[in-house]
Amino acid sequence: MTSEQFFESILEHFNNKLPFAVYRKPNAYEIKSFCQTEDVLYVISDYTESGFVFSPFDDKQDSVLIPFEKSIYSKCELQEFANHETSQITQTPSRSQKTQHIDLVTKGIDAINAQKLQKVVLSRCESVPCEHHPIDIFKRLLQMYPMAFVYCWYHPKVGLWLGATPETLLTIEGNRLTTMALAGTKPYQGTIYVDWTKKEKDEQQLVTYYIIKVLSDMKLEVASSEARPIQAGNLVHIQTIIKTNLKPETYDLKQLLGNLHPTPAVCGLPKEDAKQFILNNEAYNREFYTGFLGELNIKEKKTRNSNRHNVENDAYATIKTISNLYVNLRCMQIKPKNALIYVGGGITIDSSPEAEWEETVHKSLVMKKVFQ
Repeated sequence: MTSEQFFESILEHFNNKLPFAVYRKPNAYEIKSFCQTEDVLYVISDYTESGFVFSPFDDKQDSVLIPFEKSIYSKCELQEFANHETSQITQTPSRSQKTQHIDLVTKGIDAINAQKLQKVVLSRCESVPCEHHPIDIFKRLLQMYPMAFVYCWYHPKVGLWLGATPETLLTIEGNRLTTMALAGTKPYQGTIYVDWTKKEKDEQQLVTYYIIKVLSDMKLEVASSEARPIQAGNLVHIQTIIKTNLKPETYDLKQLLGNLHPTPAVCGLPKEDAKQFILNNEAYNREFYTGFLGELNIKEKKTRNSNRHNVENDAYATIKTISNLYVNLRCMQIKPKNALIYVGGGITIDSSPEAEWEETVHKSLVMKKVFQ
């Protein structure tokens, strides 16, 4: 399928108000899509399903599924796209938005000082004008953020979301699970080697310890990398890679996701207390922001060397079940005349309300740059 045919099919689906998910994995050269052939709203039951999952922050709410068996699955090679004219966003957050977020962060710090919480992730939603077609926005995201999971997701009964997230929730290939702890944020200024504060190091370590404990409590042997800086668009974060081998006789993806999500990177600690604080104090509904999304239980042929396509290579090919799930960060929800941009940050006892506000301003630029 040519790229022109690929995007024509996506556009036709959108015009016909049919659900779809179109996406590109980090550092990949293929764009893939699930185009559902009916407008039925399917939800996840037990995570044995196959397709593309879109899950909200609040794990008590339904996760939406675009089922593999109800969809046309397509892919094409990534190519350069023509630039489309966009209007530069000059709108900046209002003083009242700043005041509200600083008050929220202060309230979070007070809860930590009162020992009600160890960490809490607090966020805000900013509305910016948007009259651009979502497919054009998606193409811009593909060009601008090659190292991110870039997606456009639509369901007529739910809404339209786009994003370029740097964070993997988990990757499962056969019995091998890989995940990451990603936290701490600095503006990218030409180098990933920056001076991290105690607050940022502690925040990332909390996420790392939590994920390792969850997996260890499930009787899994865990290996983790050294913490290292990585670039994500105009930002730098601290990342630790965590790996384990699942046990087929006890493997339960629903239980695993229930234990992991939402992680301290998007919620806080203790998990349930932080989640309740967020639901009670954030002045809006996160919906799918800080939820997760991606491929669920997809059958893929794996060869010895993905760069070699020959008869010998195919002879050693195996079919594995793959899940690639990503945390829904650096995202926006498209409305008729505006885009809702979601940004937040981790609050610890060492947080500064003013600095936390500035961090959300830097993060909002990841999405705003698409319109410039």
